[in-house]
Amino acid sequence: MPEHRPDGHEDFLGRIALVTGAGQGIGAVVAVSLAARGAEVIATDRVARGVEELAVAWAARHHGDDPAQGGAIHPRTLDVTNRSAVDREVERIENAHGPLGLLVNVAGVLHPGFVVDLADEDWARTFSVNTTGVFHASRAAVRPMVARGEGCIVTVGSNAAGVPRTGMAAYAASKAAATMFTKCLGLEVARNGVRCNVVAPGSTDTAMQRALWADDEGSARVVAGDLDAYRTGIPLGRIAEPQDVADAVVFLASDRARHITMQELYVDGGATLR
Repeated sequence: MPEHRPDGHEDFLGRIALVTGAGQGIGAVVAVSLAARGAEVIATDRVARGVEELAVAWAARHHGDDPAQGGAIHPRTLDVTNRSAVDREVERIENAHGPLGLLVNVAGVLHPGFVVDLADEDWARTFSVNTTGVFHASRAAVRPMVARGEGCIVTVGSNAAGVPRTGMAAYAASKAAATMFTKCLGLEVARNGVRCNVVAPGSTDTAMQRALWADDEGSARVVAGDLDAYRTGIPLGRIAEPQDVADAVVFLASDRARHITMQELYVDGGATLR
């Protein structure tokens, strides 16, 4: 089970949160971080095993806690590329748990490859999850938020959305589209009291990142950079942990960020020199 750093605050007590892509990596840590602060989290993923194990581990760790303190993780299987399934899940949440106050879009896939070699299917799959999935989940969640006059959406994008990467055209383009979509949505619903922001991680120690490494020196090479790939290193000298990204998500979702919307927060150790 992912670790979290409790801060003693119950920032999300009584709030209902939906997290997509919560079966592993950043999504799992986001779910735990929100639950640790009192949220009732519906943790979803296309594959059931990850979110089910996450919920079991959370329940075991917090068995006997005062229910009044909040904090729960409910596992659900959800494919964000399926519009009808997403719409039904949001409706189910509203009926079974209460008003959905927070959506965190984390579900994503990466199909690396140079454009000349990229298969049509990989391009389509990348956009189906990383962009259309964000559209499906955000549209379904924002409708009741707008009706109530409050709510928050945070999309986990990527620093690749703002700087060209060799061998990552599909991923970078899909994340750029999801980023601009989230900002446009934020503009449309701002008058309704709904905030929409983006967290843009750089290289983060997740299964997706490790799949790109050829050996145990992968992390060191990411930190050092690769001039042949036109890629700078990480000025802070370390690869991110999922908790680093989750902390940024939690901040933007909290009332401490109540006057922040349509923003993109880079969490990449300075890798994009922004």
